[in-house]
Amino acid sequence: MWGDKALSLIKELERSQDTIPPFDDDTVRLIIEEMKILNQFIETAMTSAFDPVRNNYIAGVRARQAALDRNKRCLLAYQWNRLQKLRQMRWEFGSVLPPDLKTHLSEGEAIWFNKYNKCLTSYMKSIGGKNGLNLLQDSKPPKELFIEVRCLTNYGKIELENGDVIMLNKNSQHYMPRSQCETLIRQGVLEQIL
Repeated sequence: MWGDKALSLIKELERSQDTIPPFDDDTVRLIIEEMKILNQFIETAMTSAFDPVRNNYIAGVRARQAALDRNKRCLLAYQWNRLQKLRQMRWEFGSVLPPDLKTHLSEGEAIWFNKYNKCLTSYMKSIGGKNGLNLLQDSKPPKELFIEVRCLTNYGKIELENGDVIMLNKNSQHYMPRSQCETLIRQGVLEQIL
């Protein structure tokens, strides 16, 4: 039936509201092929001579046009919702997505994410004076300027704003400025100890 594949694509996206599912390239291709077949029938019907008895295509054209429009709307909704989730993940994780999420993106989505990163970065540099303003910092109002964190991976050395160098080894605990470790927490390198 026309539109079943497009509907399954939307349902799949709706089932995974918390994360972004892998881009379903095969189903998208099948929907586009279905749209080409529907469009080909419509073009053939519209170019043929009209005879109310032998070739009355009006009902068939209307039904196929409705199916074509529905498939188009479903594909646009699928892509729009995926891009909205990507935009939200940019604010949650920062400029670097976790590797498991990167594998779920199509090539076009990866390019869009990189362009969105560049646009957001240039905007943050243009406001807030000489050093710019990091809009991702302090997404929740801080209660303390320094927090205690535990390192989850062997990250290596990091230099703090005051010039101290800290070695971030797995399971090591540090008392650091919130502004310096918030991005590392979002990336999964550190976790805050409550």
